[in-house]
Amino acid sequence: MTESTIISKVWNFANVLRDDGVGYGDYLEQITYLLFLKMADELNKPPYSKNLVFPKMKDSDNKEIEDGEVCNWPTLSGKRGAELEMFYNQMLRSLSTEKGILGQIFTKSQNKIQDPAKLLKIIDMIDKEQWSLMGADIKGKIYEGLLEKNAEDTKSGAGQYFTPRALIKTMVACIKPKPLKSITDPACGTGGFFLAAYDYIVANNKLDREEKEFLKNKTFHGNEIVANTRRMCLMNMFLHNIGEIDGDTFISGADALIADDGSRYDYVLANPPFGKKSSMTSTNEEGLLEKQDLSYNRQDFWASTSNKQLNFLQHIKSQLKITGEAAVVLPDNVLFEGGAGEAVRKELLKTTELHTILRLPTGIFYAQGVKANVLFFDNKPASKSAWTKDVWIYDYRNNIHHTPKKNPMRMAHLQDFIDVYNTDNKHKRTETWSEENPDGRWRKFTYDEIIARDKTNLDIFWIKDKSLADLDNLPDPDVLAEEIIENIEAGLNSFREIMETLSEEADY
Repeated sequence: MTESTIISKVWNFANVLRDDGVGYGDYLEQITYLLFLKMADELNKPPYSKNLVFPKMKDSDNKEIEDGEVCNWPTLSGKRGAELEMFYNQMLRSLSTEKGILGQIFTKSQNKIQDPAKLLKIIDMIDKEQWSLMGADIKGKIYEGLLEKNAEDTKSGAGQYFTPRALIKTMVACIKPKPLKSITDPACGTGGFFLAAYDYIVANNKLDREEKEFLKNKTFHGNEIVANTRRMCLMNMFLHNIGEIDGDTFISGADALIADDGSRYDYVLANPPFGKKSSMTSTNEEGLLEKQDLSYNRQDFWASTSNKQLNFLQHIKSQLKITGEAAVVLPDNVLFEGGAGEAVRKELLKTTELHTILRLPTGIFYAQGVKANVLFFDNKPASKSAWTKDVWIYDYRNNIHHTPKKNPMRMAHLQDFIDVYNTDNKHKRTETWSEENPDGRWRKFTYDEIIARDKTNLDIFWIKDKSLADLDNLPDPDVLAEEIIENIEAGLNSFREIMETLSEEADY
């Protein structure tokens, strides 16, 4: 079967099930369970002969039933009708109690396909292919396509876990990760940064055996607290030939912000979750659920705050080796918020070299109204004077129009930024902005200029909005409509942030 035929079949099943009320997310879950079982079965056969052991069916006390059937692919694929549905339900429950990667893949697993005939068709589709022999690019294309479709489904909320791949690849191209170096993402979602870094390292290096083994099993580490997203990340990695199906898990389900586990990494690539406040849900004395703002008591943090992004920024700084490099997507409030925000920015400028900020336009994320930036900084050893000397800002926001579907941002749109970023020698850069060229997008600001700004505000822009002045060159009406919605959403988000900032500053 050709690559296009396989992809077509997988997509067709997604559309059929969608008509039955099974969304892309639920379909993606079931594909993950079934692919894992099928690949494990293939790896148990020659030439791999891994001898992966799967448990027998378990009772209500999570104890294996002595004469119970084994929870594996051969048993599942041999079932039909009501027996198939019953076995599948019980198998998912039994596997969810296992330890290690097996347990992580099946944590909180449920059967979302109630029609046994349709479930059997998906099983037969997967059974006909040798997935372990299939190229990682084909498997990856299938799975990544499903992840993106799921992100487009705004009702599911999955878009918050999906960073535009063009942006990810741009960040990786600027960082230029090297072999035998460690990479972490404390909020890794479905693993987009890991896969882009993996592809970059493979494409730009002639790897020896040691480097290949390190890349496969030791390079990547991360956290993802949402069980369903974590399982998708693990499966995404396996399908791209990263990690071993029976190896140690490299994605933790723990909240990365709770504590510093002492691990240090060469690179941090991340897009922490949207939403400003960290909160936890608990039950009050009346038995009702209520949310409480959550501030992390970390001695290594510069400031205590319930602002989730500020906490992630502080945590990411703590994760870096002395020579470590970071590229992090963060919302505008991190650049201008007072109180804890100002304290964090000042310390970041002092203790790291915050050399670059990329201002992003709205309309590139599936979650609407997001105004975000990429902060690039290098960690440094202790010093009496500030490590940051100049901050270079690239304004790819003003007069830029993108929408996720009709005019998505491509890597080519950011090629100019990659060029002026000048990875090989960041200290030899040339501004494209000048008094004669006020619309130049690449501009330098000195440390003294920034420190002199109110609250050390890094939310800096200088390009005038030309949309009203140049009526002959307005974007397509559909693009304008989507942009208006984006701006309204962004305005509401900014208003909420201002109100929260006022509250934050009062507490600080």
